[in-house]
Amino acid sequence: MPQFRIPGPLRRLSEGQVTVAVDATDLGAAIAALDARYPGFKDRLLDESGELRQFVNVYLNDEDVRLGSGLKAQVSERDEISIVPAVAGGRRRP
Repeated sequence: MPQFRIPGPLRRLSEGQVTVAVDATDLGAAIAALDARYPGFKDRLLDESGELRQFVNVYLNDEDVRLGSGLKAQVSERDEISIVPAVAGGRRRP
């Protein structure tokens, strides 16, 4: 089964699990399966139109899914899906 790698900020949703295996054949179905098991992921990952949120990056085996098939990307048994929240901010030193 494909497996999600859950980043630290979202692990409270997965009850602390670092990885979660799901039964799915494409990324959209994988996100739905993750959300069915651990509610809240879909709202964090997808916007109101059902597309990936702007400030969330999802990688399928180290490939940014936005540069490929997006939510229609096919996933298989050994695939790893990484969720990477965007990081911004900080302070400039004077």
